Amino acid sequence: MKAKQRLTKKMNKFNLKFNTFGSYIRHLRIKNKIGQRELAKIIGVAPSYLNDIEKNKRTAPRMNLINKLSVKLGANIELLYDLAGKSKKTFAPDITDILEKNPKIVSILRTIKDKKFTSNEIEQLEKKIIDSKIKILIVAAGIGSRLKTYTKDLPKCMLDFGGKTLLERQLSAYRDCGIDNISVIRGYKKNKINYKNLNYFYNKDYKNNNILNSIFYGEKVINGNIIISYSDILFEPEVVQRLLKSEHDISIVVDIDWRGYYVDRKEHLIEEAENVIFNSNNEVVKIGKIAAEKQEVHGEFIGMMKLTYRGAEIFKQNFHRLKKLYWNKPLQKAKTFQQAYLTDMIQELVDIGIKIHCVIIKRGWKEIDTVEDYQKALEEFKQ
Repeated sequence: MKAKQRLTKKMNKFNLKFNTFGSYIRHLRIKNKIGQRELAKIIGVAPSYLNDIEKNKRTAPRMNLINKLSVKLGANIELLYDLAGKSKKTFAPDITDILEKNPKIVSILRTIKDKKFTSNEIEQLEKKIIDSKIKILIVAAGIGSRLKTYTKDLPKCMLDFGGKTLLERQLSAYRDCGIDNISVIRGYKKNKINYKNLNYFYNKDYKNNNILNSIFYGEKVINGNIIISYSDILFEPEVVQRLLKSEHDISIVVDIDWRGYYVDRKEHLIEEAENVIFNSNNEVVKIGKIAAEKQEVHGEFIGMMKLTYRGAEIFKQNFHRLKKLYWNKPLQKAKTFQQAYLTDMIQELVDIGIKIHCVIIKRGWKEIDTVEDYQKALEEFKQ
């Protein structure tokens, strides 16, 4: 009964009237305008097999096919697992796998039963676990050449701001939000970044690649709930807290009060901003260096993104797909795939119909990209 209630609650959350695995898959396939034969080819099954699943003549497929369907159709993976379990009249297919790999979970389940946890207490426990397991991946491999002599012997993130480095201030903001699982991708002057209790990855080709490819030197940790961020931004903990509240698969932080940052800014012009146009549902329509005077720009991407488990899978699968297609070739506004920015990847995802949610803020952050930016920030710290 409780499992049925949980499934009903999850279906209500996604406003679904489709209460079987097959009907939900069919609904998503039609919604995404994908033919049955096309989808069957993508996931590697016969069209007749997929047709039988959609008509509930067969039970749900094995886990690897469910995962492929989730990514291609934009489905919530846990909901698919639950509907698959209902189809087979047993547990969701991921549950057995989870218990086999983590047998100590059984003792937690018994404790919950013995202590007679209420539904509300279980939900609070789940939220606490999720919040405590969020990870951070900071991209700090770049040379920071626009800061000239300041970065001659230091990575940009190691510049001093009022007695603390830029990276230390980022770490403090994350830890104020209760996040301790933090990884850093190093490159230029990598030995200068050497704080304890951090995980490190090395972008050995930092001289030739850009943000997007640099991120994937840390692919090992791009799973589950993770925040990926630039290393050259100062931000308040409240910015992170707002991002943490988003339950969307892929979320980016967008400042809608962004134009004021470019007043009297001479070394980093407004035309160089990573701007965002989004729709009424706060979903990205266009992102990148957009001519603000020609189009209605709604905000600026600050360089911080959050992925859920499914969001991470979408992000990784599409990165490797694009890498095969565009290596040494232009991607979006980048001259080559190797030189692509994160915004090029985000625009590519939008173009193929993947929803990217905008978490809206008003100020509370600052980019440190040029000598001018750094000197202005130092003056503000003195005040």
